[in-house]
Amino acid sequence: MNELKGLTALIVEPHPGMRASLHNMLNLCGLAKIDDAANSSQAIRQMGVKSFDLILCEYDLEGGQDGQQLLEDLRHHKLVQATTMFFMVTGEGSFGKVVSAVELAPTDYILKPFTADNLLERIYRALDKRNAFLPVHQCLELGDERGAIAACLDGAAGEPRYATDFQRLRAELHVLLGEPAEAEPIYAALYAAKAIGWARLGQAKTLFLRGQYEEARVMLEALLENNKKFLDAYDWLARTYEALGQPAAAQAALGEAVALSPHALRRWRRLGQVALDAGDVDAAEKALKLVVSKARYSEFRDPEDHARLVRSLVRKGDPVQAAAVIRDLDKSMAGQKNSQLCSAVASAMLHEYTGNEQRLGEALDVALFACRHSVGVSSGLKIELARNCLDNGREEGAADVMRAVMRNAGSSAEMARAMAVFENAGRADLAVALAHESRQEVADLVAAGAAKAQQGDFRAAVDLMVEAAVKLPDNPQVVFNAAVAVLKCLEHNGWDERLGQHALDYIGAVRRLDPLNAKLPALSGLHQKILQKYNIRAGRWRDAGAGAAV
Repeated sequence: MNELKGLTALIVEPHPGMRASLHNMLNLCGLAKIDDAANSSQAIRQMGVKSFDLILCEYDLEGGQDGQQLLEDLRHHKLVQATTMFFMVTGEGSFGKVVSAVELAPTDYILKPFTADNLLERIYRALDKRNAFLPVHQCLELGDERGAIAACLDGAAGEPRYATDFQRLRAELHVLLGEPAEAEPIYAALYAAKAIGWARLGQAKTLFLRGQYEEARVMLEALLENNKKFLDAYDWLARTYEALGQPAAAQAALGEAVALSPHALRRWRRLGQVALDAGDVDAAEKALKLVVSKARYSEFRDPEDHARLVRSLVRKGDPVQAAAVIRDLDKSMAGQKNSQLCSAVASAMLHEYTGNEQRLGEALDVALFACRHSVGVSSGLKIELARNCLDNGREEGAADVMRAVMRNAGSSAEMARAMAVFENAGRADLAVALAHESRQEVADLVAAGAAKAQQGDFRAAVDLMVEAAVKLPDNPQVVFNAAVAVLKCLEHNGWDERLGQHALDYIGAVRRLDPLNAKLPALSGLHQKILQKYNIRAGRWRDAGAGAAV
């Protein structure tokens, strides 16, 4: 019991009587630091200001969002740490609910009714595994993935009952480091020894990440032939079909996945987008309507969901419903980040369809103004705005929007999509000019930062590159050079807590934007060298964050 006394816990349960019962059970288990939340919104607000060792979450939450959707939000927005033990609690054991919860990998899944002894046994089991992996998590808190890989090797030798889990995590860390070729033999050995489905999926991921899409497709299709309920495999198969230029096949794969697990909001959103690309406006409308409906109860609502739904309705030829969706967006999300831009773009799509040129012009004026001040808007929404501008005599506005898209283009495919808008409008020359201009701007920013560093003014180099990264947060070259500038400043000017956090953030962003960057290992190595130089350890810097959870 003493081992549990210092643990912090959060109970997420809508019914006061059940909250009190769970509170009493945790007290009997030896936990004293216990907070309560009646719904997902309260839970998210609490987790935004403090971390918890244990979360007991009822699956059937009230207020429109269930426990699976809450966990999905927590994972996506990194509000739950890798060391947090998340227990999903429910009174129903049907497959639909179980698979919806389990695919997001809660620590455990507890079926009511249960006793304090049952709960204590589960907590001890989870705590034992957490303690075994603690050296790995401490390395990840400092961004030391190489150290985490070494800790996985030590853990597999010292804790043989978790050897498979350590090997899996080691492979995932190699993928995180942009080394799929190093991860592939680990997955292959695990599959050869135990025929584990996730090991085969890991192999397919490494093929995908190396651009071997056809080989990945064959492996994923074979995997699903043997296990038709493997949800992650459907997601990766859909990504593979998209990479192969087969949006209809991608839509079919995602459709099978949502049929098996109907509560995963981000998969429904992806299905809506892919269906639009495939030209299936009916399926897109159905998926996006569901997303708008379910997201209504999330603390992380995205106004782009409404804009995507309007796009599907306009393409379907239903302006009445499209107008209703825009009214709902204006009413329910007024004042939220990017809501004005999304509403204006959606309105422009509607007025273009109905031929109301005055209202179309007004909507484009608002959209172009809002776009200049937007943060975190998808390139897809901006490309739609640029297309509308081009089709309606707003070439200058289209060029302004597309400059921002091209400067932030994270891949050649994204740059090609942007250029295609101008090419389809008969302005291939403008597309080429804008692409050259955007590349030159990025090159100039990077060169300016490098020049300051060469002059020994590392602080000025950081200021330049941080400013560039704020302007171009999705450009891998800019973010990489921002990481280098910060690390060089730390190396030469001394340790700074804020810059240390910037280093972690930028390195994580490079891994997200450019996972196969050959210079990533050197970047991580410099980071670890600096941490060792200033004797920065996990215990002293625990709140710095671990980057992507593995």
